[in-house]
Amino acid sequence: MHTTLPLFLSLAVLAAPLTAQQLRSTKTMFPEVRASHEMVGAGNNFEVEAGFRILEAGGNAVDAGVAATLAAAVTEEDHFSLGGEMPLLVKMAGQPVSVVSGVGVAPAKATIELYKSRKKESWEDADRMPVIPAQGILATTTPGVLDGLLLALEKFGTMSFAQVVQPALERADGFPTTEILSQTLQRDEATIRLWPSSTAFFFPDGKVPKPGEVFRQPALAKTLRELVAAEKKKKGSRTAKIEAVRDYFYRGPIAKRIGAFSEANGGLVTYSDLAKYHAELDTPRTTTYRGYEIVKPGFWTQGPVMLEILNLLEGYDLKSMGHNSPEYLHVVVEAAKLGFADRDNYYGDPKFSKIPEEILLSKSYAGERRKLIDLDHASMESRPGPVGHTVPMPNGNLPSLGVQDTTCVNVVDRKGNVYSATPSGAWLPSVIAGDTGIPFGTRLQTLLTTPGHPNVLESGKRPRVTLSPTIILKDGKPVYALSTPGADNQDQALLQVVLNLIEFGMTAQEAVEAPRFQTEHFYSSFAMHEFVPGKLNLEARIPKATADKLTALGHKVTVTGDWSNLSAPTVIKLLPDGVLEGGADPRRGRFIFGS
Repeated sequence: MHTTLPLFLSLAVLAAPLTAQQLRSTKTMFPEVRASHEMVGAGNNFEVEAGFRILEAGGNAVDAGVAATLAAAVTEEDHFSLGGEMPLLVKMAGQPVSVVSGVGVAPAKATIELYKSRKKESWEDADRMPVIPAQGILATTTPGVLDGLLLALEKFGTMSFAQVVQPALERADGFPTTEILSQTLQRDEATIRLWPSSTAFFFPDGKVPKPGEVFRQPALAKTLRELVAAEKKKKGSRTAKIEAVRDYFYRGPIAKRIGAFSEANGGLVTYSDLAKYHAELDTPRTTTYRGYEIVKPGFWTQGPVMLEILNLLEGYDLKSMGHNSPEYLHVVVEAAKLGFADRDNYYGDPKFSKIPEEILLSKSYAGERRKLIDLDHASMESRPGPVGHTVPMPNGNLPSLGVQDTTCVNVVDRKGNVYSATPSGAWLPSVIAGDTGIPFGTRLQTLLTTPGHPNVLESGKRPRVTLSPTIILKDGKPVYALSTPGADNQDQALLQVVLNLIEFGMTAQEAVEAPRFQTEHFYSSFAMHEFVPGKLNLEARIPKATADKLTALGHKVTVTGDWSNLSAPTVIKLLPDGVLEGGADPRRGRFIFGS
């Protein structure tokens, strides 16, 4: 008895949820970063340097964000490149939040019939073959990110394209290969070598570049210089000059070369698809939570799922449950399941489908849905709300092929302007469009082939993307900007970071480093679109007693590594006294810097 009781008490202490004060007394993996004027958070040091260089040259947050995103497209091609896509939130001081949709669309030749009758690709297994391939030239949409960046630069920036692309152009001329780029090229080497243009681009010396070796991209650098030349050649206003860059890429020589390569190599994207494409401005979707206004892009992304989940959670006293306690995790996971069920069934491009968004985002709807959460049992079914016609979801019953996903860029300048983006797509292994240096993306795989679904494949349609930047306001002023890579996990990770900040008062760095869960109780957005009922991944830093309790509630718990969550946000917090506080997730080497 004398030895058992102290042991029991010790285990109880270990299992008890940490308070915000206890967490604060624990040294963070990455040091706290604070600044007085401006801050840039992104995927690597090259991107942060690009953004900060522009800020120091007098550019605003949008100029810097565009520069950082362009640098990401050159230095983080393992996760994102210029053939990809991007939703972007912009909050200019004194103005409402605007959304930029830089997401490409399905080509005119893309039809359900074509994909259902397609032949097996050389890298595919016959028994694990999605309808729309996860890789290769048949999986591509029109490149959307560059037009989105140009639209943001034109409407909200102050600089020329030549100024903001300069850091990226320098990196295209050569930069030290990162570990993740080298590792990903090594992993995907066999697939990349199926395409001569990709082989020449990524393996110019015939071998995978090692970490630290200078990686040069002369074809991409040439394309970027051509775009700069098009801007300089154009007479007239700054807007006209930026439009000249857009025309050169989407309706000029670059588009012709991309379209010709695609058609010559069995692709569906044509010059006409590129010429018709244009990024656009949109209005954000919002909800309130504990006095804050949460701002997300629209239903062509999964962004509104966080709004739905927060509406559900508003009915619980999460703080009293304790951070990452069994009760807290159970409620948050069950709310996430309900939100993602609606995402899976009702989200899609609003230009093509009527989305019942007023109902989905209403507090009364959340009140009814909240009744479905059983505090004593984990749910095992996908339960969308009864707000519209549903069609059977596809379920490949096999894990989707590896998704290299995304990066993130967040910027705040000295005037309080905010840029929050989730650039993604055209990740490795990618097909390079001939001599342009532009990789084709694979986002088309996220469209479905189920007739009647809001996200069903149609030419000219945006796939419903997982990309989901976030801005949070208090009394109309920005207080947080955050975004993350992580595919379907993005809004789960961001949700937990938001709760860490608002409910538990953590600093930005504490909030991104705290242990996280990831439920897979949804239909995957990618390839096989598999549904894994009840699966719950917990980082091993969450106590075993908590995992055991969740298992007892019926969750199918898998304990993963200490820092194994697939997302890696950057966060910028704007404090009332003008101080900026940054958080950069060490799980995937995020960077943040301020002055």
